[in-house]
Amino acid sequence: ILIAEILVHYNRVWIPDNEEVWQSAEITKNYRTGDHVLHLLLEDGTELNYPVDPAPLPPLRNPDILVGENDLTALSYLHEPAVLHNLKVRFVESKLIYTYSGIILVAMNPYKQLPIYGDAIIHAYSGQNMGDMDPHIFAVAEEAYKQMARNNRNQSVIVSGESGAGKTVSARYAMRYFATVSKSNSNAHVEDKVLASNPITEAVGNAKTTRNDNSSRFGKYTEISFDQRHQIIGANMRTYLLEKSRVVFQSENERNYHIFYQLCASALQPEFKHLKLGHAEEFNYTRMGGNTVIEGVDDRADMMETQKTLTLLGLKEDFQMDVFKILAAILHLGNVQMTAVGDEKSSVSLEDKHLNIFCELLDLDNDKVAQWLCHRKIITTSETVIKPMTKLQALNARDALAKKIYSHLFDFIVERINKALHFSGKQHTFIGVLDIYGFETFDVNSFEQFCINYANEKLQQQFNLHVFKLEQEEYMKEDIPWTLIDFYDNQPVIDLIEAKMGILELLDEECLLPQGTDENWLQKLYNNYINKNPFFQKPKMSNTSFIIQHFADEVEYKSEGFLEKNRDTVYEVLIEILRNSKFHLCANFFQDHPVPISPFRSTITVKSAKTVVKPPNKQFRTTVGSKFRSSLYLLMETLNATTPHYVRCIKPNDEKLPFEFNSKRVVQQLRACGVLETIRISAQSYPSRWTYIEFFSRYSILMTQHELSLSDKKKICKTVLQRLIQDPNQYQFGRTKIFFRAGQVAYLEKLRSDKLRQACIVIQKNVRSWHQRKEFLRIKQAAVTIQQYFRGQRAVRQAITATALKQAWAAIIIQKYCRGYIVRKLCQLIRVAAITIQAYVRGFLARKKFQKMLKEHKAVILQKYARAWLARRRFQNIRRFVLNIQLSYRVQRLQKKLEDQNKENHGLLERLTHLASTHGNDLDTIQKLELELEKLATQKRTSEEKGKKYKEDTEQVNLPPSNIKNVSTDKMDDLTKQLFTDVQQEERQRIILEKKFQNEKQDYEKEIESLKGEIKTLKEEKIKLQDQIQEEHIIQDDLKLEVGQLKKQAKMIPELQKEIELLQTQKMDVEKQVQSQKREMREKVSEVAKQFIESYDVEAVRSRLSIEDLEHLNEDGELWFAYEGLKKATRVLESQFQSQKENYEKEIEALNFKVEHLSQEIIHLQKLFREENDINDSIRLEVSRLTSENMMIPDFKQQISELQKQKMDLEQRLQEQAAKTKGKMEEMPNQVHHSLSEEGQRRTLEDQTEIHTKEEKQIVTIQEIQEVNNHLKEQHEIENEVKSKIKQEAFHLTLENMNLEEELDMKDRVIKKLQDQIKNLTKTIEKANETHVPAVPKEYIGMMEYRKEDEARIIKNLILDLKPRGVVVNMIPGLPAYILFMCVRYADYLNDGDMLKSFMSITTNGIKQVIKEHTEDFEILSFWLSNTYHFLNCLKQYSGEEEFMKQNTPRQKMNCLKHFDLSEYRQILSDLAIRIYHQFILVMENNIQPMIVPGMLEHESLQGISGMKPTGFRKRSSSIDDTDTYTMTSILQQLSYFYSTMCQNGLDTELLKQAVKQLFFLIGAVTLNSLFLRKDMCSCRKGMQIRCNISYLEEWLKEKNLQSSSAKETLEPLSQAAWLLQVKKITDDDAKEIYEHCTSLSAVQIVKILNSYTPIDDFEKRVSPSFVRKVQAMLNNREDIPQLMLDTKYLFQVTFPYTPSPHALEIIQIPSSFKLGFLTRV
Repeated sequence: ILIAEILVHYNRVWIPDNEEVWQSAEITKNYRTGDHVLHLLLEDGTELNYPVDPAPLPPLRNPDILVGENDLTALSYLHEPAVLHNLKVRFVESKLIYTYSGIILVAMNPYKQLPIYGDAIIHAYSGQNMGDMDPHIFAVAEEAYKQMARNNRNQSVIVSGESGAGKTVSARYAMRYFATVSKSNSNAHVEDKVLASNPITEAVGNAKTTRNDNSSRFGKYTEISFDQRHQIIGANMRTYLLEKSRVVFQSENERNYHIFYQLCASALQPEFKHLKLGHAEEFNYTRMGGNTVIEGVDDRADMMETQKTLTLLGLKEDFQMDVFKILAAILHLGNVQMTAVGDEKSSVSLEDKHLNIFCELLDLDNDKVAQWLCHRKIITTSETVIKPMTKLQALNARDALAKKIYSHLFDFIVERINKALHFSGKQHTFIGVLDIYGFETFDVNSFEQFCINYANEKLQQQFNLHVFKLEQEEYMKEDIPWTLIDFYDNQPVIDLIEAKMGILELLDEECLLPQGTDENWLQKLYNNYINKNPFFQKPKMSNTSFIIQHFADEVEYKSEGFLEKNRDTVYEVLIEILRNSKFHLCANFFQDHPVPISPFRSTITVKSAKTVVKPPNKQFRTTVGSKFRSSLYLLMETLNATTPHYVRCIKPNDEKLPFEFNSKRVVQQLRACGVLETIRISAQSYPSRWTYIEFFSRYSILMTQHELSLSDKKKICKTVLQRLIQDPNQYQFGRTKIFFRAGQVAYLEKLRSDKLRQACIVIQKNVRSWHQRKEFLRIKQAAVTIQQYFRGQRAVRQAITATALKQAWAAIIIQKYCRGYIVRKLCQLIRVAAITIQAYVRGFLARKKFQKMLKEHKAVILQKYARAWLARRRFQNIRRFVLNIQLSYRVQRLQKKLEDQNKENHGLLERLTHLASTHGNDLDTIQKLELELEKLATQKRTSEEKGKKYKEDTEQVNLPPSNIKNVSTDKMDDLTKQLFTDVQQEERQRIILEKKFQNEKQDYEKEIESLKGEIKTLKEEKIKLQDQIQEEHIIQDDLKLEVGQLKKQAKMIPELQKEIELLQTQKMDVEKQVQSQKREMREKVSEVAKQFIESYDVEAVRSRLSIEDLEHLNEDGELWFAYEGLKKATRVLESQFQSQKENYEKEIEALNFKVEHLSQEIIHLQKLFREENDINDSIRLEVSRLTSENMMIPDFKQQISELQKQKMDLEQRLQEQAAKTKGKMEEMPNQVHHSLSEEGQRRTLEDQTEIHTKEEKQIVTIQEIQEVNNHLKEQHEIENEVKSKIKQEAFHLTLENMNLEEELDMKDRVIKKLQDQIKNLTKTIEKANETHVPAVPKEYIGMMEYRKEDEARIIKNLILDLKPRGVVVNMIPGLPAYILFMCVRYADYLNDGDMLKSFMSITTNGIKQVIKEHTEDFEILSFWLSNTYHFLNCLKQYSGEEEFMKQNTPRQKMNCLKHFDLSEYRQILSDLAIRIYHQFILVMENNIQPMIVPGMLEHESLQGISGMKPTGFRKRSSSIDDTDTYTMTSILQQLSYFYSTMCQNGLDTELLKQAVKQLFFLIGAVTLNSLFLRKDMCSCRKGMQIRCNISYLEEWLKEKNLQSSSAKETLEPLSQAAWLLQVKKITDDDAKEIYEHCTSLSAVQIVKILNSYTPIDDFEKRVSPSFVRKVQAMLNNREDIPQLMLDTKYLFQVTFPYTPSPHALEIIQIPSSFKLGFLTRV
């Protein structure tokens, strides 16, 4: 493109400026080749002639459409002012701190907390392509994580920048992102430990500087290790170049390391009192900067946080206290006072308080420490010399010791952190986060700045090679010829520093010399490099400095202190003292062979991508420079073996002001961090790259009609470009993209804007032309109208004369009389015709009225009879229903009485068993008495035998009789005593038996009374049954009466038919009369017309009028007027006749319709009569069956009466037996007393035998009583059987009665449907009449019988193996739930608690198992959510609780659970349903979430209104190809799939609405969150697209009838955001409207959208910062949460509404596909 084509009027350029670095100016005159000046107009309005002849042309400014881009490489003109301006617009106006620059993320420090780092932001960036979202540190971290997971390649995130630019915070956020997205499921909390290492390292390695309150004073590389599942398993940390000098020295307004101030702030805590610390102002090492406090920082709280993180890492309190001891010792060491003794010596007092504390804390010898702080030992070959030190030397030695201790402590803490983060498993990959200092240049630069800049040179070299490599890969991927690009190579500077005989080697060499000085080393540098190396210079005004030309800038270094800092030496004697300390931690610091810093470094294998120079000599490794160089080599090896990702932190101003932009400082840092170098490399090749689709969408306006007609868009793009850009070297066609050189996109944008401007001009031209022509035509028409009236007036004035006026007046008078005559004649004719018509019409109306009254009278009679018949029928149905209810109620009462009788019989049984037990006890006592009688009998026999022997002895021995008599009397006395005692015992036993018999008698009497009561109740029941039978007879009589009435009504049907025939004949007569009237009317009209014609004598009129009069009449048309009037009159009459005719026809049709209606009603009445006859027949059959069954009741009553008689017999027998036993028991004691008084020993023995016999008889009688009791029991059992039969029959009767009701309802429905079914029913009724046995259908009670061992099979077939698809269509919703509940009812029916508990537990476990196995299967989750919900509702509906039974049918109330309360299982099922619902929602969200952003934001629902802006490197380097084809249709199809599946599975409507509401909330939240993070989407046209997509969703809700689900309200924030993008944003009224309308958006969200608003075309305007401030000021009054992102994980509270099931359990059948044949319906 020629320069002259670009530097034209209205284009803008950048010119240098002293304050703002670059200033914008507009070209006021076209530039021509050879011009010496460029005419410009500055933004402040001043004109400027900018010289361009010797100087180069100024850089061009990009179009406004390209300003504020996410990626700097998307700019058409790539140069320093364009980059600076883009960053400024984004940072100051849009408040965006992140910007891409190719592969670099530029991060501006806002010096303000921003709400863009929450977990919601992390989840929003997780899984997204890098170019799809706004630039962010999380996007870089996600890209690194994604590439690691996909390519199994190690990654590095390199964060660099100046002090205060935000490096530490950026690195911390990157690590936090990795910890969040790769969270493992273990309990080790490795992620928390990795994040916890940051506060510790910041406490011991960060300090306040003049540039930053939390400046990292060391470099850090953290390797986060991942396993094969890409979850964090551990980490490792390497540190570089700790700034040890800060321990002993701080500049003004700076502080020492944070840990010292945290310790001092906690000095008063009990656990720190032994450290003997105080305020930070009391110690030399903490008060040098003059300010020990940082504004807004609480050192005490930070100390608690440090302790907390140390504990989290597993570092115990003992270890922490040891670390704090060493830190306190360093502070006390800094307060040790050195006293000068002369000029050459110094001393330390042994009574120095701080010296004693130092030695006490580190367990050292005071004397030795005091001595060697002021002396040093010099060892020579011959002797050892102790040399005193001056005060300055002693202070330096003290400070060197403090630095050495702190350095070792820092390394030790890092080592312990690495041990805490050590992992036992194998590392798969890692991501390294490098937080390292950026390029530094100060007024005074020393050894630290030299090392820092050396490291940055190495990193810059690695960065350049990587950028070069990526560019080459992109070109090869697109098949574009690769041409070498010239870029800055800083290898000569690196060689200057690290090569053989380089600066570092000369420094190490000078350090080895005992007399080496900084001056000698500097002189060597001068000798080796001045005038020999272009990158090394000597300052003109200094002999103690040298200058190195780094890649970023020239830096002047002061040589003073280089050797001392490189040596980092501490006197050996002091080291030995510390080595011998009894404080183990301190002693271990100074051992000869310390533990390696990284104990598991060997687990990480790094393969270098390029060869690296090794250190030249081992002896140099002891210096700081050599150590730093070797660690830098290792770092570069690691980085070369990984894929790097770059974050460059920029400090916008030195005053730490929020969102203030200092252009000079920013440019300085951009040059130093390599951003401009990246831009320069990109600008040399083809920086602007568009896909063919993007190019076609953006520039289709530049295409011709012929080009647009082509089908291949790629070919169209090539054709258009070849036509628009003549130079083919300015672009290249790749496989998927078009590559443009710098400035070409701006040129295309210019052509596009010119085309649009030209189109606007054409539109304006045509609109203005149309408007002017319309105005011209209006004026022309007005002029013509004025001319017309003027000319007419003039013609009238010329034509009017006196004779003309007279003639005209005479003609008018003649016309008046002539017209009056004609009109009078016509009026008379019309009057006659009207009178005639009225007469006929009135007659017709009178007849019509009469006919109508006659028909209405007949219709009233018909209605009277029909309504009476319908009323009787309705009354009979009601009476039948009431009788059925009464019958069922009486049967229930009878059943209840039978149950009461059964209970009483149970009581009698219990009494009889009690009597039996008492009789048994009596038998036992009688048996005992028999045994005692047997004993007495044996004693009697023995006494008789003894008496015989005694007689024999007396006979043999002749003793004196007196002696014998004495002996016998003694024996007899003994016998009588024994007998008397035995009789007394028997008497006692008799009394006891009498009492027992009396008790039994009383019991029997009570039983007899109860039996009498039962007999009475049975008699009453008998009477009631007889009454019921009489009532049934009455009902039968009523039915007979009804049948008779129906027969009478049937007889009336022929009469009605006759009436219909009469009506039809009357109809025919009426039609005939109407036709005859029509004929008469026609004849009369024709006669009137003839009379009129005849009466009107035309010839007479002609004779009266002269020829002139006739001519005048013909001229005026009066004759024609009269003729026309007559024709009109005839037409009026004809129209009236026609309307009357139509009215008559309509009335006739109405009469026909009424006749047909009456005939249909008669037919309907006949049908109803037939149906009523059929129903009466069936009712008659049922009544006969009931009466036949009722006839069984007298038999039952006879059996009951027989039982009563048996009871009476038993009572009499019991009374007789009781009387006999009582008499016998009364006689027994009298007989015994009588026998004792009359006779002696023999009589007593005989009485005893008699008593024995009587007792035997008594035993016989008792046995008889037992037999009677047994007989009573048998009779009672028979009675129970009879009663149970009665119960069964009564239950059977009730069931049959209910069946009758159901059958009647069914028959009514069938009658209304089809007549052929009525015929079938009549056939079945005839068959039933023949057999007289009504068919009783098999009745089910809604249970499933199963065996306990079949529970596992039920769960397996019904839950685990059931596949919803294919089965759901053919079954009722929730069928498995109903089957499960029917099984539960069976267990409840059996009253088996164990069985019920087992079944419920195995059911819930089965549902949990199937959900666990199919956690991602939406159909199964939906299916089992529905079934669990139905199962839960069944448990509620049939629980028996009143609140759940209100809507139950009577049959459902009968099916309630009887024995168990399952409320506990309801709670378990409710919890399970909630768990399934949450998983169900999660699966839906996971399925639809990938579609939301492409469908709602990226897809163009409205074709032709959206445009695409140029994209940068990040869009084209996206790690995943953007092949998603999701559209709004995809979302709607997915929603419809969800909806149809939920409906098929029978999910409750309320649950479905809650699920849809949750989905709509997710759609709105994800879309809105993505909108907040995508500046390129914040445009007016995108707002229209979003509004269109929302309308599609609302239409979907309306189509599915889900408007009441509150889903639409969840889209309100998104709807308001779309409105905010479209509304005007200029005036105060606009701001007020935004404030009032956007009520669902928070203030942060509104401001974010306004700041992110991006015009698509040049014709749109950006939102001015002043307007944003106005809106923000209005929004400050709101009290909302300052939260940017919506929580997409938020779940609305789910409620499970109770909806009773309408399905009856009795009708449910199991499909064969369920494989549940082993279940049987009960």
